[in-house]
Amino acid sequence: MVGRHAARSRRAALTALGALALTALPAAASAAPPPAPAPQSAAARTLDAGRPPAQVLRAMERDLKLTPEQASARLVNETEAGTRAGMLRNTLGDRFAGAWVSGATSAELTVATTDAADTATIEAQGARAAVVEKGLAELRAVKEKLDAAAVRTQTPETPVWYVDVKANRVMVQATGESAAAAFVAAAGLEGQDVGVRVSPDRPRVLEDLVGGDAYYIDGQARCSIGFSVTKNDQQGFATAGHCGDPGATTTGFNQADQGTFQASTFPGKDMAWVGVNADWTATPDVRAQDGEKVRVAGSVETLVGASVCRSGSTTGWHCGTVQQQDTSVSYPQGTVDGLTRTTVCAEPGDSGGPFVAGTQAQGTTSGGSGDCTNGGTTFYQPINPALSDFGLTLRTTSASAGTPAPQDNAAADAWAAGRVYEVGATVSHAGLRYRCLQNHQAQGVWSPESTPALWQRV
Repeated sequence: MVGRHAARSRRAALTALGALALTALPAAASAAPPPAPAPQSAAARTLDAGRPPAQVLRAMERDLKLTPEQASARLVNETEAGTRAGMLRNTLGDRFAGAWVSGATSAELTVATTDAADTATIEAQGARAAVVEKGLAELRAVKEKLDAAAVRTQTPETPVWYVDVKANRVMVQATGESAAAAFVAAAGLEGQDVGVRVSPDRPRVLEDLVGGDAYYIDGQARCSIGFSVTKNDQQGFATAGHCGDPGATTTGFNQADQGTFQASTFPGKDMAWVGVNADWTATPDVRAQDGEKVRVAGSVETLVGASVCRSGSTTGWHCGTVQQQDTSVSYPQGTVDGLTRTTVCAEPGDSGGPFVAGTQAQGTTSGGSGDCTNGGTTFYQPINPALSDFGLTLRTTSASAGTPAPQDNAAADAWAAGRVYEVGATVSHAGLRYRCLQNHQAQGVWSPESTPALWQRV
């Protein structure tokens, strides 16, 4: 792995990403069936899926070849599927092997299990059961061995590896069979069922010397704002870690003084955040097509197979689907773990821009391969780990109305707005206990008793 200083040497080539997240002022268990899922209208209402932004629908229609009705139905179905998949994951425990949606409108949810006896439980939730050999925990343990091997050795010929829940195996993308075999052997996984995908693609962080509206780092490099955030009283924005080191100063698209990098992680992860001065105000907006805006309502993580849209200054507003989560990518500057792989195209200059699913923030563009003429693959850094690692609160439509910062002084098991929760986490609230159904940062208006799409009473 390349050291941190070496990894930073290419900063002067970074460009703006063009997503508007800040505006200048002034400025130009058991196998018994779980409880029935929440009614469709409840989940859609919680996550704003029933009122999708017109900009998201139009881009989905264009890029996913959908009718307006199909695009609307898809977003609602994906919201519902996330809730049902969370319930089943909590019920199946170690037998859970992944979940994904499929079909033009994501009408089919598939949940994989290692025990055929779970079929009736899965089908009772309106999902299709897939009986497989390995649970998700076992697959992730295999991938962790590849992660460890990548720390010990360079992997330029094996740039991507991930858990493929649909295939129920860990996959290695390599430039050739021999390179894949050597990487698998270095991880001590010879003889195990690790799949190989041969491809000439070598993902890179999306750099460029020309760009669009941007913020500038130390007067030379350019990157784009991802999502607006706050930390206590400090406003700022999340962006890609490869854009700047802690202490680097930024100016805005208008060259006015803007802020300072407060924290940055790259490689390992690709996340950073910039604190801004009083001349800048954080908003819940990201830029869509033709300068229009989409308002972010939360950060509920979507499923494999679900639709996502990305904003970037080079190629604008594009949509695609999630292919895999928890993907490791070996860039020339070092390995980044925990990325999400998508079919959304991107090009140099799009790096750092926001990915959304409907109105839910998903992550910031990290890198990829291909282009928007012939198609490509793009990876994003999920936003929830950045919020958790840096203690940030995502600026959302509900947060604007009063979501506080993460409440570190609250009881360890008490639900608290601003905390990031993962599937399976349990909390207490108003004398009752609840279990988390979908990864998300808690918003002030999303208390457990009022959000059955996110919390299940236990």
